[in-house]
Amino acid sequence: MSDWRPTATLSMLEQRAQLLRQIREFFFERKVLEVETPALSAFGVSDVHLQNLAVRSANTNLPPLFLHTSPEYSMKRLLAAGCGSIYQLTKVFRDDEQGRFHNPEFTLLEWYRVGFDDVQLMDEINSLMQQVLDCPPARRISYQQLFIDELEIDPLSVDAFADLQDVLLVHPEIADLVKHETDLDTLLQLAMVTVIEPYFSQQQPVFVYDFPASQAALAKLDNNNPKVAKRFELYFKGVELANGFAELTDAAVQRERFEQDNRQRRALGLTEMATDERFLAALKAGLPECAGVALGIDRLLMLQAGATHIDEVLAFPLHRA
Repeated sequence: MSDWRPTATLSMLEQRAQLLRQIREFFFERKVLEVETPALSAFGVSDVHLQNLAVRSANTNLPPLFLHTSPEYSMKRLLAAGCGSIYQLTKVFRDDEQGRFHNPEFTLLEWYRVGFDDVQLMDEINSLMQQVLDCPPARRISYQQLFIDELEIDPLSVDAFADLQDVLLVHPEIADLVKHETDLDTLLQLAMVTVIEPYFSQQQPVFVYDFPASQAALAKLDNNNPKVAKRFELYFKGVELANGFAELTDAAVQRERFEQDNRQRRALGLTEMATDERFLAALKAGLPECAGVALGIDRLLMLQAGATHIDEVLAFPLHRA
């Protein structure tokens, strides 16, 4: 029996350690504080596209707990408490697919910069990417312009749903999904994953910014254009690396978004998630104006090392855990 062995080589584990050291030095030089927050929470995430792994204790007095999909809520509580700019390197868990870029347990770098907007944060991510990947600066393109350039479809128009269906039905691997789909954002995501992402430049990272307002998640809307949110994603060589926001600071708006998530969950037959009142109380107390981003370390290491499968950069992926 040989499956006790790690799937990553010793040299890869050494490269991982060096990458983590580079990241810590990057933030040390910028006086950004490293923090740790709990991996277990009493509250799961409400986003319909994310599913927590649940943990039940033998202690019957304890409620079910959830392994976090991101340290976002806890880190924002620290921000509201006055910690200033912070970052964290942590394991996160998602009840999700397994594959070339996916393992249910993975390492995330998440950081928040007080006083930054989304543009300034993209600048800082650019600096980190150039240090660890020795790549050129990323180009930047709005979500709307990307779809116009690649598919000749305006994702913010009233005709977007019908236009997307016509384009996506010619792709046999997703045609059945497309025929029965009624949600525009799901079609947009299918288009991104199937048609657009795989063909992003192999030589230069790409920031896609100003996502549709319906995909805002925890980002604020653009004051000048409420159709879009101050959200961005970073792609390189067909890999989605990072997801960032100019952070929403309004507790009432955030509560409404959680409620909307649960309405969608009910419609889809998914379990509703209780609202994290501690997180909302932190927002109400005063989250400073800030921008934040989550970046996948395993995928970043894959790009740095030229690996083709996530198993190559993990000591023990799920099938050997």
